[in-house]
Amino acid sequence: MLKIKVGQVARENGFPLDVSHDVIDAAKGMDPDLLITMADLVPDVQGDVRHVIGIKDLTDKEEIKTKLEEFLKSQGEDS
Repeated sequence: MLKIKVGQVARENGFPLDVSHDVIDAAKGMDPDLLITMADLVPDVQGDVRHVIGIKDLTDKEEIKTKLEEFLKSQGEDS
């Protein structure tokens, strides 16, 4: 469900994201540019991936949008 919501937000806002999903342990080994997960799982991956965003409410598209905008701005991307 999180992948679907992130994909919707990315498309609706023209964010330059290629969204895929996997289990957290596999994602650690993939070296993603950004890992988006539920907020309670962030401590499990911090230090193992370059960037991580924790989402508190996966149905809140505004939360997802805001956090993605912050990430993209920090990376020098225009959203």
